[in-house]
Amino acid sequence: MRILTFLPLLLLLVLSACAVGPNYARPEVKALRVPDVYRSTTATPPTAVEMASWWRSFNDPMLSALVQNALASNTDIDAATARLRQARASVKGARGALLPSVSASGSAADRESLNGGSGSSDSYQVGLDASWEADIFGANRRSVDVAQSGAVRAEANLHDVQRAIAAELALNYIEARSVQARLKVARTNLGYQDETVQIAGWRNRAGLVSALDVEQARVLRAQTAATIPQLETSYANVTNRIAVLIGEAPGDVTPMLENAQQIPLGPDAVEAGIPASLLERRPDLIAAEANLAAEVARIGIAEAQLYPALRLTGSLSSNAFSLGGLGASIIGNLVGGVTAPIFQGGQIRAQIEGQRASADAALATYRGSVLRALEDVENALVALDKAKAREAQFILAETAARNAERYARTRYQAGLIDFQSLLEAQRSLLSAEDARTTARAARASANVQLYKALGGGWGL
Repeated sequence: MRILTFLPLLLLLVLSACAVGPNYARPEVKALRVPDVYRSTTATPPTAVEMASWWRSFNDPMLSALVQNALASNTDIDAATARLRQARASVKGARGALLPSVSASGSAADRESLNGGSGSSDSYQVGLDASWEADIFGANRRSVDVAQSGAVRAEANLHDVQRAIAAELALNYIEARSVQARLKVARTNLGYQDETVQIAGWRNRAGLVSALDVEQARVLRAQTAATIPQLETSYANVTNRIAVLIGEAPGDVTPMLENAQQIPLGPDAVEAGIPASLLERRPDLIAAEANLAAEVARIGIAEAQLYPALRLTGSLSSNAFSLGGLGASIIGNLVGGVTAPIFQGGQIRAQIEGQRASADAALATYRGSVLRALEDVENALVALDKAKAREAQFILAETAARNAERYARTRYQAGLIDFQSLLEAQRSLLSAEDARTTARAARASANVQLYKALGGGWGL
């Protein structure tokens, strides 16, 4: 009954308790210096579903299959998933600190007289112990806030890894198709140059040209042939990288890509929408904001050390000489203890000041992350626009170079131009075809980079 007299006071303390320290509030968009629109576009963005699986817009079934495999089997994603489970377990642990801890104990003893005693005796004991620290000033609740922010950050980091892996795989796939196309160009031109060497040899044997023409033709042919092993090495490297990205051994993907396909292009126009949408879409920004929220919550944990702490401990125990006697006599015990700092040499306030500085640093980091994300989008928009313009010019150059090579070949065979003019036309054709292929790959890669900058690649 005497214990019950303390309960109203304890309930009043708990119900009137409040968590010290500032509550987190997201910084205003204007404070983060987020503009209303991008300088390069003001159009409507893709839907959330389109952003989550942007690779499907490239209309390449092989690319889509490889990205899905990477998202399911990539080792970096597996590691990030494990870290998320760890963070969620930490939240459960932090919440457990708000509840009382209870433990039970029991013992049995058998005493025997070994020499001249009066016989034997048994004794039994059971007990129940409980303890609870009242979270009057919210230190434990702020710890829960920190743990929850850590879980949000871990989940955002997982999504950021997914975003990066999807983009990296697409870029490597585009590179693989680009190298295949460049190999085709080199091998086709090598065939033309074999014909040129043969023609120069015929004309030399007929006394129409000197041996110089033959040697010059052989030089160009050897230079073109030398590029093929280098391209084949690049192709092996990029296919091995794709295999590792999908969690397979190097070389396992090579048979899947052996049939050359065109370099896939995404949609003609990818609209970025409003810049503020990055705050919700980019997982790295979500992680940076979660880190800021955790640092703000830690200010409350530090400030709570300035105030008293109330800890309650209680126990129930029973002792008897037989099992049946347990419970006949129960002893209860309740102890309340209060601890409060009196003199700490300014350590607590220094810790609070240091934590506030840490929160300011997290805010600056968050703002910097936002600005860098905006920079990524602006750069990607410009890169995509210029890549399109560049590809268009190389298409024109390739057409002109092909016509020039055909005219030069015909005129050389007719003896109307010197051999140097034919060689120059063939060099120009090889360069133009290779540049057009590279420009198409650059356009496709710029498309991927824009989707990545916009935060696409997660959320399925």
